[in-house]
Parts: sequence; C-alpha cells; structure tokens
Amino acid sequence: MTDTIRYYVGVDGGGTSCRARICDPDGHLLGEAKTGSANIMLGSAVAMGSIQDAIATAAAQASLTNADFAAMSVGLALAGAEQKEAWYDFMAQPHPYGAITLNTDAYGACLGAWKGEEGAILIAGTGSCGILLKDGAQQVVGGREFPISDHGGGAVMGLRLIQQVLLSVDDMVPQTPLAQQVLTHFNHDVDAIVSWSKTARPCDYGQFSPAIFAHAAEGDTLGIEMLRQTAADVEMLLTALFARGADQVCLMGSIGERIVPWLAPPFADRLAEPQGDAMDGALAMAKGAHNLYPL
Repeated sequence: MTDTIRYYVGVDGGGTSCRARICDPDGHLLGEAKTGSANIMLGSAVAMGSIQDAIATAAAQASLTNADFAAMSVGLALAGAEQKEAWYDFMAQPHPYGAITLNTDAYGACLGAWKGEEGAILIAGTGSCGILLKDGAQQVVGGREFPISDHGGGAVMGLRLIQQVLLSVDDMVPQTPLAQQVLTHFNHDVDAIVSWSKTARPCDYGQFSPAIFAHAAEGDTLGIEMLRQTAADVEMLLTALFARGADQVCLMGSIGERIVPWLAPPFADRLAEPQGDAMDGALAMAKGAHNLYPL
C-alpha cells in the first residue's frame, strides 16, 4: 500500500444493493452509503456505477471530494467476482481510486465473520455461496449465479414461487393466499408474469421472499413448502462445508438469518455467530492484498 493512502473504503455489493463505508487509518467511520445492484455478472459498468455512487455519497458525508479519491484504497467484496471473465472485465475498467482489490462477497463476509481469521460462512441473500478459509486456502461451494446455482437464496425461492403460482392458475396445485398475493402483484395477468420473467433480475425474484416468510408464519402451505425447500438447500451447502473441514459455519444474509428455525437440529447446532459483517471484511481487504485472481 502506498504512502498516499489516507482512507480505507469497504464495499459490499450483491444482486440487490451496494454498501460503501469509508474509514480513516485508525478505523473511525467517516461515511457510509447504499445504492443499487453491484453484482458484476450483471454488467461491470452497472456494478462500477453503483460502487462509485455509493462511495461518492459516503465521501460527501465526510466532506470529501473527488480530489480525495486517489487517496482511497477500496476493498471490493462483490457478488459474481468468482467468475473469472467477469472479474477481469471489472478490473480492466478505469477508476479514480488509489488502489482496489476485488474478491467475492462471500470472501468479504467470511473475513468479517471471523475477524480476519480462518473459518467458514454460508451467505444466503438474494443469491448464495459457501466459503471455507482453511490452511491458507480458499474453498467455495455453490455461488455460480442465478438461475443455475444460488440454492438457498431469495432469487431461487422467488423463482420456485412463481412456478407454483402459475401451476395454481392452471388448477394443478392449490391456490393459497400467498399465491393470490403474487397474482394481485401482477394484476392477475398471467401474460404480464410471462413478460416480466423475460427480463427479471435476481433481485426481482428475491422481492417475494418477505411475503413467503410472512405467509408461512400464518400456516400458508405454499409458503411452508418454499421455506422447507430453501432449508433443504441450505443444509445441502452446510453439509458440503462440513465435509471440507469446517467445524462451525456462520450463516449470514437476509435469508440465512431467517431460515435458522427451519433447519434440522444437527445443522443449527453447528452454526456460529458472526463477529462482524461483510463490510468489516471489505475494509480488511482494503488494507491488504486479497485479489481472487492475479492481475
């Protein structure tokens, strides 16, 4: 790290949102902001735009200007960074910062959860990914992006929900209050659902996860089925991490934090409380060399 770095910036970016936090060398918080999606698989330029907006907004809170960007070291913990081509495309973009390092959002979350030490996490938000840092090596399970992967995440859960809603329209499965709420969202227009699906992003499918949890709590059979499937997915990923040598796993993310009551006791008993979050991990990345691939 060069002597010109005066600020450390942690960025946690996923399919739904991007958060940026600016600190001084002593760790004092100077500014924090949140913007839109920063999943680099959805486009490097889109992700970079969200990141720059978040950093600029956080900088303004700290009375910093564009002239200060060159004094910033930025740790980027971003969804989609595990895909090598997307990683290199993103890193090839011009930027105004003094230094950047890029790894996955799961890597940043793992660093934060274990205070920079080795350990394992499963992050289940809009997407999902498990990561184990052990004996100096990084092992990843899942996380190959929606719709072909990301089991246990909100997007897959939302996709399954839409499928069941369409089946209910054709009277092949019961139409529960949860299904009726989704239909109301689309004005009971099946063609609108089909058209929407052609361009829907992971976060668009993930928007239905709060309704799934709410209806399941009221006994809705479809909501319960969705959460049981999601819990089974989470258990599958946890099993893979345990098989690779994890003793305990921090279960994180908007879905991960809420799915715990649905897990079987043998899995719930091996969960650990995270000591920090992905923002803490991203800030740790800003202070060292954590690139996933060589430049």
